[in-house]
Amino acid sequence: MRRLILIYNPRSSHFLQVKKDVIDKLRGLKGWMIGKYEVADTDVDDNASRLAKLLQDDDLVIAAGGDGTANIAVNGIMQADCRGIKLGVFGYGNFNDTARTFGKPTIEDILNNKAVEIWPLECKINGRHWRYAICYFTIGMFAEACEVFDHPKTRKSLRKGKKSILYSVRVLASWWFKERKRRHFMPEFNLGNSSDEYVSSRGASDYLALNGKTAARMMKGGKYFLQKDEFLSTTGTLTKFWRLILFMMRSILKQVPGTESDYDKLVFKKPSKMMFQAEGEYKMISDVLVVEIKKSTKPLLVIMK
Repeated sequence: MRRLILIYNPRSSHFLQVKKDVIDKLRGLKGWMIGKYEVADTDVDDNASRLAKLLQDDDLVIAAGGDGTANIAVNGIMQADCRGIKLGVFGYGNFNDTARTFGKPTIEDILNNKAVEIWPLECKINGRHWRYAICYFTIGMFAEACEVFDHPKTRKSLRKGKKSILYSVRVLASWWFKERKRRHFMPEFNLGNSSDEYVSSRGASDYLALNGKTAARMMKGGKYFLQKDEFLSTTGTLTKFWRLILFMMRSILKQVPGTESDYDKLVFKKPSKMMFQAEGEYKMISDVLVVEIKKSTKPLLVIMK
C-alpha cells in the first residue's frame, strides 16, 4: 500500500476546518496507508528535522494548514534522504501563499494528478544552511511585522473568523505606524551577486527574495519556482511613508519592484542581529555576517492544479 503522511497543527486558528475538510475525509481512504504528523509546539526547524526522519521513498505528503505548516513539510522533505516524495498543500492559514502558488488543488487532485518539479530557494547564514522556502524570504522590517499575528488579541480575532485581507492590512498598518521609528531593522550591508559585484545598501530596512506567485497574499511575485536558477530580489527603505506606499502599490497592482538574480550575498560590516522570515515563520538570529540566497540544487516534487 502507498503511504500518505498528513501534516497538521492542532493549535492553528483554523484547525476545526482542517479536521472537517481533510482529516475526516481521509479516514478509510482505500489503497492508502494513512499516517499523521502533528506539528509540535517548537519551531519550523525542529519539526522539519522530526518529519524528515519519518519519511520514506515515494511517500505522498499533504500539508493542511497555514504557510508555516507547508514550510515544515517543504523543509522536512528537502532534508530527508529519500526519493520520489510528492507534496500537496491545502491552505488553511491567514495568507496561504504556498497553496496559491500551487493553484489550490483538491484532495482528488492531489491523489490523482502527476507531480511537477519545482525549485525552492535556499538561505545560508554564515556559510551554513538555514532553511528552504518555496515562496519567499524576507529580512528586516517585514520579517519583524510577522510578530503582530502572534499577539493574543490578534490570534483571538483570527480564531473568530477575521481572516480577510483588509483585517490583516489594518493590523500591519497599526504596527508600522508604531514601530517604524523605534528601531533600526537592518544594519548597513553590501549586496553582491554571482559576478562578485557589490553595491552598498546603507539605510535599507528590508531585503526580499521572491520565488512564488505571491507574498503575504498581497504582493505579486511570479512563477520563479518553476525555474532552476532565477528568482526576484529587492531591497528597500520602507520605513518612509511615501516609499512604502509606492512599493506596495507597485507590488499589488503589477509585481514587486526588483531584479532577477541567480545568487544574492548580503555582507554585513560587523556581526549583527536581525529578523529572518520564511513564508510567514520568523526567527531572530544573532551574529550574522553573511547571508546567501540562491536556488536549491535539489528539486521538490509538488502536485499542482
